Amino acid sequence: MEIKVPQERMRKAPQERMRLASKTKRHGWVYHERRKETIMAKYRKLGRTSPQRKALLRNQVTALLYHGKIVTTEARAKEVRKIAEHLITLAIKERDNYETVTVTAKVPVKDKDGKRVKEVIDGKRVTKFENVEKEIRKDLPSRLHARRQILRVLYPVVYVPTEAAGRKRNTKEVDLVAKMFDEYGPKYANRNGGYTRIIKKGLRHGSHSGACLIAVFDI
Repeated sequence: MEIKVPQERMRKAPQERMRLASKTKRHGWVYHERRKETIMAKYRKLGRTSPQRKALLRNQVTALLYHGKIVTTEARAKEVRKIAEHLITLAIKERDNYETVTVTAKVPVKDKDGKRVKEVIDGKRVTKFENVEKEIRKDLPSRLHARRQILRVLYPVVYVPTEAAGRKRNTKEVDLVAKMFDEYGPKYANRNGGYTRIIKKGLRHGSHSGACLIAVFDI
């Protein structure tokens, strides 16, 4: 950081110059001849180190895009909004940039109860498969790049049913990127920014910091 000290102060004793230089460096000040200004950071540090701050924001952005709304502090909400709106912009831009291709897939045969059908081959019971043709969406290069940029931020999301019956069988991983391309992209196609809103809710219990509700717009 550049430290500028007025000439009249430079003519003082060496001990005074050293004290003034250490003070300016410690407080983050840049001295001019008639005014003093403070150099501010470009983002909120949120009282955490860089890895902790990035993990916190990634977690809250993932929760916001999956649930549609979260409750957090005002400072965190403003940082989450910047990241979430950038990801939604990528989804809007690349929502239709794909091509449909037909592929042959090998899928297991299931009975009426949804269980896999077994067959005996060489004395072993193995699952019976059949070849099925299906249409899939193949990302073009720019959409594939946008998908990987989104995946750099979002954490994996696993859906677990609340009912005890069939919880293990129905637990599955959610494709949140596909939700952004298929839901958020067409939804905000005609909106130029401002996909989220922040509503103040008063003070949080315990810390008494400002609590806010950040949510995506319902159009």
